[in-house]
Amino acid sequence: MKKTCIIIIILISSLIVLSLLLTLLQKEGVSGEKIGLVRVEGPIFSSKETIEEIKDFRDNKAIKAIVLRVDSPGGAVASSQEIYEEIKKTVKEKPVVVSMGAVAASGGYYISAPASKIIANPGTLTGSIGVIMEIPNIKGLMDKIGIKTEVIKSGRHKDLASIFKEMDPEQRRILQSVLDDVHEQFIRAVSEGRNIPVDEIRKIADGRIFTGSQALALRLIDELGNIEDAIKKASELAGIKGKPEIVTRKEGFSLKTLLNNRLPEQLINEYSSVKIKYMFVP
Repeated sequence: MKKTCIIIIILISSLIVLSLLLTLLQKEGVSGEKIGLVRVEGPIFSSKETIEEIKDFRDNKAIKAIVLRVDSPGGAVASSQEIYEEIKKTVKEKPVVVSMGAVAASGGYYISAPASKIIANPGTLTGSIGVIMEIPNIKGLMDKIGIKTEVIKSGRHKDLASIFKEMDPEQRRILQSVLDDVHEQFIRAVSEGRNIPVDEIRKIADGRIFTGSQALALRLIDELGNIEDAIKKASELAGIKGKPEIVTRKEGFSLKTLLNNRLPEQLINEYSSVKIKYMFVP
């Protein structure tokens, strides 16, 4: 037992020392021309962190351009709109190039639309310009097991989206009008961001998805390529000579990342044509 405890202590101590060494190395000053890399991965439920990253890179004069790596199926409307607006502000000051991963659909496409350039892989799934609301209805189940709910409300439609009752035609019309309005906002945002007439966007804004190749033909993106191509394009737009250094805000190597069964990104990054350094979040 004592021997096992000693081994565990040595292992933990080694990990802590390794973490400190990597942190010190990664906190070394970054020199030369820089590009900020912002990642939006997974569903978009909150805009706070992404907006903070974009603003930091926009206000940092050493950062000449931003690459937004989007790998998201979408998410909350308001959060996507907030990121959209922040990117729209940023492109007025420095280039923002979107690199689409496996999926950049719905909200993932929404936030990409105002970028200076959009680059996607041929097989990227994107588009999905539409809005959806799904409300489960368990009234039948409740009736079967003999449970009912009592509702006290001060507005006729306050329980509009209740899962315990069926939706009547008037309530359906109300919710449909809300979704139609949000859909129109989406269409106009894409039209403005991509500089494509609203009527053209409306023709393809029925919720369907497109491959990167199809999106290119529809002018929803600008080029086919991977993240390195996006970095090269950002360098070109920013007038950077040679290979840029990439700065990103990411969690460093720590015992916590191992306990969460995650390897830090800097240990598995395989970019071959750019040198990547990290700026840590305080």
